Amino acid sequence: KIQGPFAVQQYIVNGIQEVYRLQGVKLNDKHIEVIVRQMMQKVTINNPGDTRYLEKDSVNKFDVMDENNWIYDKEVVTDPGESPDLYAGQIVTARRLREENSKLRRKDQKLVEARDAVPATVSPLLQGITKASLATKSFLSAASFQETTKVLNEASIKAKRDTLEGLKENVIVGHRIPAGTGLREFDNLEIHPEQNGEEEELTKQVEEPASEEESSS
Repeated sequence: KIQGPFAVQQYIVNGIQEVYRLQGVKLNDKHIEVIVRQMMQKVTINNPGDTRYLEKDSVNKFDVMDENNWIYDKEVVTDPGESPDLYAGQIVTARRLREENSKLRRKDQKLVEARDAVPATVSPLLQGITKASLATKSFLSAASFQETTKVLNEASIKAKRDTLEGLKENVIVGHRIPAGTGLREFDNLEIHPEQNGEEEELTKQVEEPASEEESSS
């Protein structure tokens, strides 16, 4: 809490490297950094603000960032006034609020009152390797690590759906991994050879006499 999450990550990496150095083993830091990154991928919600999370929830930090980015510059309706479309607690954009108040003002009706939306505040969470692996979004990836029966039972009760976004779950079902040329963005990619200037000029020369013969005939 004093030096921040980056100092914690560096401390863990140095501690693990020290064990390998004592055994005379040289290991690149990047291999340990990948594991530490997964151990610190979650954060604890201190104050959910106006987001969809609850206090003390353990959430992926990138999901919280997306949620806070979405709620940024939004307004929370405190009093809908005489608006037929808005209700108390609804999150709307500032533009929609202005448009709604403009309509009410023209009709000489009570305006909508709102306040700025509050984003969630979080604190970093350090998890062990086992807990970090079981807390992943993919139940296939979690089930392949430990507590397979428990993970699959929980997934079936909650009717979970695996979107196969990670590497491990795609390997399990025999799909291409979503990395490199296997990225989903490349599935419908079409590559066409580009003609250079000489080829285009030759094409024009061949097509022009043919068109002249057709016009004379």
